[in-house]
Order: sequence, then C-alpha cells, then structure tokens
Amino acid sequence: MANTNSQYDTVTLNLDGNQEVECAIIRVFPAGGHDYIALLPLEDEESDEVFLYRYEEEDGEPTLLNIESDEEYETVSKAFEEELDAMEMEELDAELEEN
Repeated sequence: MANTNSQYDTVTLNLDGNQEVECAIIRVFPAGGHDYIALLPLEDEESDEVFLYRYEEEDGEPTLLNIESDEEYETVSKAFEEELDAMEMEELDAELEEN
C-alpha cells in the first residue's frame, strides 16, 4: 500500500511477527533482467539499513518478492550502489542548474 508523503512515496511492509514498518521508496531500478525496489525504513532515522526486494507489477498492482539467492542479492546490491551514485549525480546537476 503506497502513500504519498510531502517528501516521498511510502509503503508499509508486513514483516515476520506481524510487525509493520513504514518505508520510503528510494527507487525502482533494473538489475539482472528484473526490476527491484529499494526501501528505507522511516522509524529509525539513524539507521542506514535499506530493504531490497524484487519488484513486479501485475494488472497495475505492485508485488514485492524476496531475493532468494546470494548471487541475486550481490547483483542487486551492486546495481543499487550504482543507482545511488546516479542519484547523487542528478542532485549535483540540479544544484548546478539552480546556480
């Protein structure tokens, strides 16, 4: 379930033990032939933990799937790091255009 916050879109995850965690959607990105989503938990603002899931849409409905293997996780982690670098470059470009 996605919400729209003034700063970012959010989604509420239902984790083991019926724990709900609200997360900011950082980015949906491709890696290894699939799409993935990076989520940042909002409850603990000092943590730099990011949740990575395989992201699929069926009939316009998003579905998050667990990453099943270490190899897949390595591929996704590397792609996410590249996405973070790209996001930093986009922010720098936007700052330069403002000045």
